[in-house]
Amino acid sequence: MTGLLTGDRLGPLESSEGEFTTRFAAHAAEGLLYPQREGSPLLEFSAGGRVLYLFDRNGPYAAAPGPARVIVHGVLEEFTHLAPEDAAEEALTSVGISQVEGRGQVVAVQRSVCVVQARLPLVLAAFTALPALAPGDWVAFRTAPPLHGFTL
Repeated sequence: MTGLLTGDRLGPLESSEGEFTTRFAAHAAEGLLYPQREGSPLLEFSAGGRVLYLFDRNGPYAAAPGPARVIVHGVLEEFTHLAPEDAAEEALTSVGISQVEGRGQVVAVQRSVCVVQARLPLVLAAFTALPALAPGDWVAFRTAPPLHGFTL
C-alpha cells in the first residue's frame, strides 16, 4: 500500500462539523448506537456486521442510543488503487480500538476525499493528493486512529 501521511499537504479536510455533515450526509451508514459510557469521547456503533469505536464529532452526549445514521470518517494512513483483476469482495477489519483496514469500491470522489463501500460507507480523506479515482474503482486502505463519527 502507498503511505499518504507525507508529501505536500492539501490543507484542512473540513471547515466545520456542520459543513462536513451536510456535504457527506448521503453517505451515512445505518446502524445501531450503543449507550455511551460516562466521560468517554467514543461512540460504539454497529454497522455492516462490525462494531466500530468512533470519536464523537457532534459533542458529548449528542447522540441517543438506538438506530442511527452516522457518517464514518477516517484519515488515510495507507491507500492502494487496485487493478481490476485484484478487485474482490468488500472487506473491513478493526485494527486497534478506532482504526480499520479494508477493501472496497469507490462510490464518490471529491478532491482529497473518497467514499468507499467496504461493508458500510466510509468517508476516507487524505492530507495529500489521492491517485486518479472514479466511482467503480476498487481500493485497499488503512486508516489512522481515531475514526470519527458524525451523527445525523
